[in-house]
Amino acid sequence: MVAPELALALSRSGGRAVPVVPHEDLGRASVVIPCYRYGHYLADAVRAALDQPGLAVEVIVVDDASPDDSGDVAEDLARDDERISVIRHRTNRGHIATYNDGLEAAGGDWVALVSADDLLTPGALTRAAALMAEHPGVGFTYGRARHFVGLPPTPRLEASHWVVWPGEAWLRARCRTAHNVIASPEVVVRGSVLRAVGGYRADLPHSGDLEMWMRVAAVSDVGYVVGPDQALYRQHQDNMHVRTFRADQQEGAAIDLRHRWAAFRAVLDDGGRPVLSGSGLGAVARRTLAAEALDLIVSARARGHDDRVVDDLVELWQELVPAPVAGRGRTLALGECSSLRSRSAWLPRAARHRLRNHLRWWRMNQVGV
Repeated sequence: MVAPELALALSRSGGRAVPVVPHEDLGRASVVIPCYRYGHYLADAVRAALDQPGLAVEVIVVDDASPDDSGDVAEDLARDDERISVIRHRTNRGHIATYNDGLEAAGGDWVALVSADDLLTPGALTRAAALMAEHPGVGFTYGRARHFVGLPPTPRLEASHWVVWPGEAWLRARCRTAHNVIASPEVVVRGSVLRAVGGYRADLPHSGDLEMWMRVAAVSDVGYVVGPDQALYRQHQDNMHVRTFRADQQEGAAIDLRHRWAAFRAVLDDGGRPVLSGSGLGAVARRTLAAEALDLIVSARARGHDDRVVDDLVELWQELVPAPVAGRGRTLALGECSSLRSRSAWLPRAARHRLRNHLRWWRMNQVGV
């Protein structure tokens, strides 16, 4: 029986809860571990990837010319275990090329991409592979990625249900929130589907993972493992999103929003995909992102952020709204900002924003959407 909170979280998402069905012959999984300056994390990441009972696993470490001992650590691990192989770049090629080099070498029935600073949980690949073996139309499966700081927590491992969405329903849910609900290490992709859709796009360095999941959902169904922690996602100041994309600075919100819009545009503007033809999903995503941009404009102005942050957000808002409205974008946005200069005027809007975020996080933690 489906728990009431699960049924509530699934409402309007288009997904259905299905029972967990154990499988024995699950084939082989490939785990690609890109690594740059994370040699001190690498051994733990590799050991976790191999801890998948009932499933044959190969690990492919791709070292992107790290200045630390990452490459040597990888070679030492490979010498001790024939399931591990290493690709070493002579020069630094960046994370997208590193991902794609590893994915091209992955020949498994199931493929996961796990950063060297993150960890798969015991049996995560086995659980995801069982879902996709039972539901052959599912192109990728994910679950909860538990965030942590410092020492890895003890993960929850018991699966209570699976959820399966038609690809278009999952895409529609993404367009309604316009947020990426996937951290990345918790995803397992069917190898045949991955090889059909191709690798990560070099022109989307910040949102390539979101674009990838939507691209797979455009040609297949999507699965979710309810209950366990499928991966452990490490939060630290040397994380690439903090270091490279200024995710912890004022302009980080504008950068994130712009890159998410690029990911949606890359997938939804392609009318050649049958699942998207006539769906109207592009308009849904555009409206959602425009509303978020306006919220950020008002917030930035009310909080006294730099004018350049506001200007960048207004420019993006003008890209997102219809042309007749866009011409009035700055006047409308800054007019609303001026009316919310005092804390008492800002509080109601802030409360609504917090409530929306709370509901979004609750639904994401329940069923991944």
